[in-house]
Amino acid sequence: MTESESMVYRVVPKCACSSIGQIMFYSDHGRYFDGDIHDATSGLHKWNQPDSQPLIEANVTAHKALAFTCVRNPYARILSSFFDKIAGIQRNGKRYRGNLVPELMQRYGVDVGSPENGFEFDQIASFRRFLLFARDTIRWRRPMEPDIHWSAMSGHISTFIVNGGRYDQIFFTEKFNQGMQKVLDAAPTPVRLDVNDVPKFNESEGHGPKRAHKVSAYFDDLSRHLIWEIYKKDFQLFKYDFDNPDNKLPKNEIDLDEIHAKLGR
Repeated sequence: MTESESMVYRVVPKCACSSIGQIMFYSDHGRYFDGDIHDATSGLHKWNQPDSQPLIEANVTAHKALAFTCVRNPYARILSSFFDKIAGIQRNGKRYRGNLVPELMQRYGVDVGSPENGFEFDQIASFRRFLLFARDTIRWRRPMEPDIHWSAMSGHISTFIVNGGRYDQIFFTEKFNQGMQKVLDAAPTPVRLDVNDVPKFNESEGHGPKRAHKVSAYFDDLSRHLIWEIYKKDFQLFKYDFDNPDNKLPKNEIDLDEIHAKLGR
């Protein structure tokens, strides 16, 4: 939540959250945070900061500020999670979650190369093995609890609703400028901002290998079966095209009433 309490954002990982956080910071302070917005400990209210929790909770339950979130095509989102969190090197120079990648190599045969060999590996084969792992974490919570970066968007978004919140807007990463500008135009921010003037904030870029193939190349019949098993509700509620992985755009607009009815149970 902005310090001015002009807007509340339910973060969904791998859905432009770095850009959204920086825009929210700018809308209060007239400048961007110097560094990764995830590291900011002031200038924004965050749920992981104990002092911020009562302020956020009071605002959300009273629906005092514009509340919004952002979603992304599930095919592209899980691929982004793989290349950033599994194949990539993190900001601290280490692999994500310490021994996670060695465990994936041992248990699932996931090979992600290394910076020394230029991240040379079979991207398609390794991604498909990672997808089995992601399904196991979500379906059976083994060999670990599901990670926020590949757990379903509907799960993230529902927690806001079941705890008394209501979304005013949910927009698509694929139509980011249009959706974010609509949020800014509706919120009483201290500083006005044109999204077209915002620099690119992609904190995961450059951490690892670039995707070498089009999206559909990574998804055979088994992979698509797993994707449907994990993200069925995401495809249905957020109107993305399951039948064509290369069509990143939603097929229809989001129905907010449907979202609240189906995720608020």
